[in-house]
Amino acid sequence: MSFVAALLPVAIYIFVVYKLDNFALLSVKRLLLLVLCGMGAALVCFGLFMLTDKFLSEKASDFVVPVLEEAIKGIPLLILARRKKIVFFIDSVICGAAVGGGFSILENIFYLVLGDPLSFGTVIFRGLEVALIHMGCSAIVAAGLMFAVRLVERRKARLDIKTKDVLMAAFLLIAAPALHVAHNTFHFNPLVQFVFIFGAMGGLLVWTYQYDGDMIHRWLDKGLDKQVGLLRSIKEGQLGETKTGQFLLSVKETFPPEVFFDVICFVQLHIALSVAAKSRFMMREAGMDLPIPDEKKEEYLSQYAEYNNLEKSLGKTAKITIAPVVKFYPADRKSLEDLLSECRR
Repeated sequence: MSFVAALLPVAIYIFVVYKLDNFALLSVKRLLLLVLCGMGAALVCFGLFMLTDKFLSEKASDFVVPVLEEAIKGIPLLILARRKKIVFFIDSVICGAAVGGGFSILENIFYLVLGDPLSFGTVIFRGLEVALIHMGCSAIVAAGLMFAVRLVERRKARLDIKTKDVLMAAFLLIAAPALHVAHNTFHFNPLVQFVFIFGAMGGLLVWTYQYDGDMIHRWLDKGLDKQVGLLRSIKEGQLGETKTGQFLLSVKETFPPEVFFDVICFVQLHIALSVAAKSRFMMREAGMDLPIPDEKKEEYLSQYAEYNNLEKSLGKTAKITIAPVVKFYPADRKSLEDLLSECRR
């Protein structure tokens, strides 16, 4: 019964946070894999701490252990962020909570098996507290990694990077281990400690959610306006009306006519798919999750197939030349993947 009590808070947390996923399309399989990754991280930490226990004092452990735990839990989250699987706030919360939940499951089992006997109430309370600290900190780390990847992508594309965005990413990556250290170092009334950690975690996640919403709206509002304008100018044969169109015209003489035609078709398909994906994302965000008509599904899938064929046929020089125009940022790719997944159902 004690084992069930220790695992119950984690199961509830994961269930609740998964139900928050209105449009991220995170599969149950991936969620369970992340829980297993968290359990694997707990095993690695347990082995490391067995080796370092002889060298670290109890006071030093209160600082070193939380930082190491967050670093090791962050490895699968970093892999997901680099593979552009964490690009929105809700993705970071769900993935981070799953890894942290898996970690806390094994840690609770270790305490039950290797520690002193505990009462049923203590097991429940400890399971809740451990789940909170690990799942909350991992969610904050995942959000920080998400912001960091966005900034790296912007730098690669030679776009402006705001100082406040850099500071936000750094703050989140420092705040999570700092909170974990505070939890392990300052021991006072358990209820007061739980309320403090819960409030700090909740405040950080709400603030991150609002900040992420601001970044998403910047991505949607500015990016969508420019793309719609360029798409209109291509369809009307008036490329010179936009800065991007002027850039495409400036490289026209670089390619044979048939290649430049393919370039324009490729750019047009890229923008059309990006606009469709962003529009679908905006509808879902507004609560208008209406089914996509079958003819539209076929159109999007056909466009994507043609887009892939053109990408394969274009030469390396052409791809390098138009790379700034057809750049898919993590949020663009995620929204397009969601659109295509919906169309294939």
